[in-house]
Amino acid sequence: MMRILLLALALYLAAQPLWAQETKRTPALREQVYSQLARAQQQADTGDVAGGLAILQNVEAKLSSMNSYERAMLWNFYGYMHYGEDRIDSAIKYFAKVVEEDPIPLSLRQNTLFSLAQLAMGQERYDDTLAYLSQWRTNAGVQEQTKADVLAAQAWYQKADYDAALAPISQAIEVAEQTGYAAENWYVLQRAIYFELGQLDQVAVVLEKMVKAFNKPEYWVQLAGVYGQLGATEKQLAMLEAAYQLGFLNKGQDILNLAQSYFLAEIPFKAGSVVQKALDDGILEPNLRTLKLLAQSWVAAQETERAVAALKAAAVLSEDGELDAQRAHVLLNAEQHEAAIAAAEQALERGQLNNPGQMYLVIGMARLNLEQFNPALKAFAKAKEFEQAKRLATQWEAYTQAEQRQAETLKQLRSRS
Repeated sequence: MMRILLLALALYLAAQPLWAQETKRTPALREQVYSQLARAQQQADTGDVAGGLAILQNVEAKLSSMNSYERAMLWNFYGYMHYGEDRIDSAIKYFAKVVEEDPIPLSLRQNTLFSLAQLAMGQERYDDTLAYLSQWRTNAGVQEQTKADVLAAQAWYQKADYDAALAPISQAIEVAEQTGYAAENWYVLQRAIYFELGQLDQVAVVLEKMVKAFNKPEYWVQLAGVYGQLGATEKQLAMLEAAYQLGFLNKGQDILNLAQSYFLAEIPFKAGSVVQKALDDGILEPNLRTLKLLAQSWVAAQETERAVAALKAAAVLSEDGELDAQRAHVLLNAEQHEAAIAAAEQALERGQLNNPGQMYLVIGMARLNLEQFNPALKAFAKAKEFEQAKRLATQWEAYTQAEQRQAETLKQLRSRS
């Protein structure tokens, strides 16, 4: 409660130097009145708030003999006492009575009006906030307007009038930037307003300032995300890569975003390396989504052994044979024919393939490369049963038959020599 007394005293003392500046002569605050107000506050400070209020009520009983300044200070003490008890609506009621008194010191009026605007804001009374600020601005100097601009912008934002909110917060930031940077929460508000207005290019501009001024990991990540939404993929990757080097990417999703950016930029080896390290460090869980990305990256990077291992691990978590089918293709391209056959057969066994005929083609081609002609022809014959694979299967069948005839001819020639 002592802080309440100090605040009340501060308002009283702050008012004194402005008396000479008043356009209306402010009456004096008599000592006998102020001493009773202070005694009420001291009573409240001991924990007896009801006793303090009772003293204020005794003072109020003499209201007809009090001047405007004394009445204003009475309402002021009432307001701070209710504020100290977290009775905000009552505090607002009494502070509003302060500014209704006339004449009173300008500093008391101004401080009370701004406090009313802040309290109304906390009570979600946004129209009242704006009304109090409008009264406050009447006697505020140019240099004082900034704090009101920020509060007004917050009120307009809460009212979802984003166009109205943009002007005051932008003005406040512009003034602050003349000597450095604005307060962090001002940029946060401006960014939110631009986002609601759908002006992503301006969101990026604000975040660029926030990255420079505050260097927080979340701002790097958010800026990268906005670059991605704007289609500036090179900037997105550069931002994510720099954040990664600075140790700012500690969340799994952020790591995945970086890996995907590398992949889309056709830098698959870095994509795979980033995912693998995150898995090793426990940042990423070895789930199906992550292992698929890892496998795709290694496949694109032509890292066969790593791709095969990732595909095999991912297949265990899958409900179909598609990943085994991909593994079969990778193994075939790597000329690991026996392994390719085994993977293709496993894919068929798991089932639910988009193109099962492809697996019979893989088996047939692997058998052909092993010069196992009859098993190859059986596989191609099976592949022909599927419309998607029929044309290629027919071509490979003819080619296999030709190879088989040539092999038999060579065998006969060797036997005669």
